[in-house]
Amino acid sequence: MRPMRLSATVLACTAMMLGAGCEKKPAAGTTASAGTSASAAPAGISPELAAKVLAKVGDHEITLGEYAATLERMDPFERLRYQSADRRKQLLDELIDLQLLADEARRRGLDQQPETQERVRQMLRDELLAQVRASTPPPADISEADARRYYDEHRDDFREPERRRVAHIALPSEAEAKAVLEKAQNASPAEWGKLVAEKSRDSRNKPSASLPPELAGDLGIVGPPGHPRGDNPNVPDALRAAVFEVDKLGGVLPRPVAAGGLFHLVRMTGKTDARDRTFQDAERSIRVALTQERLRAREAELEQELKKKYPVTIDEAQLAKLPLPAPSAKAGK
Repeated sequence: MRPMRLSATVLACTAMMLGAGCEKKPAAGTTASAGTSASAAPAGISPELAAKVLAKVGDHEITLGEYAATLERMDPFERLRYQSADRRKQLLDELIDLQLLADEARRRGLDQQPETQERVRQMLRDELLAQVRASTPPPADISEADARRYYDEHRDDFREPERRRVAHIALPSEAEAKAVLEKAQNASPAEWGKLVAEKSRDSRNKPSASLPPELAGDLGIVGPPGHPRGDNPNVPDALRAAVFEVDKLGGVLPRPVAAGGLFHLVRMTGKTDARDRTFQDAERSIRVALTQERLRAREAELEQELKKKYPVTIDEAQLAKLPLPAPSAKAGK
């Protein structure tokens, strides 16, 4: 057998083929390869042509329709790999290997293992949801009227707050912070970088060959305190509030700020003014948001339809009796 270099699409077919075996094994002499019946004709291929046999693997036949369907399932970039005659033959070899492996997996009973059945159920779920996504109109089909209505109803989402970039020098005591404060307030970018290198207890973002002095001690960008889109996990709330008290670009707050057991000198190293995004600025993101919203609605609708068709009952009492696994030693650290 050739070295196993199966594409992602072909590997996915293996689990689907095993899934067919999980429920019902094909009768002798029937075709069950590549996950598509011989009668299913992909676009551009007649049923007669689709039924033509390309290869036989034991009792199974690989048809031209199954081969074409495998190509059709690939994303456009993966499909480009199979343009030449040699590459087309390679894909057929992969499908043959796929059938050999799937048949052997069935003989070993792997299709009956709970793990295999669970993976197949997940793949079937993903395939169904992919069909729902494919049937959802793309962003370009959203009407301008719908997009403008969304823009008008969500104006706050398109108001960009003022943002400021924060740098700091972290010192162990308030007295030491006050001693460095005067130098920091009057420091040039190069002098600020030197102070960060010599005084700061925060080892991150000290000046180096790749980091210029003006970015020394950088913590990143924040929005106004309390703004939902202004958070930055690298910046404590006290420092976030402090940088919005600095009155000029490059300025340093005239007092140390206590946070995280240290005292910080806070410098504003960048500023972006607040602005309202126009409809033209936001139109593309609005169309994507509306498409995602409609997709979620379709998925929810499908779920409700299935629950009506196949009623779901849950035994809460039995569920409550299920013992929870003990936390591992690592989880407690």
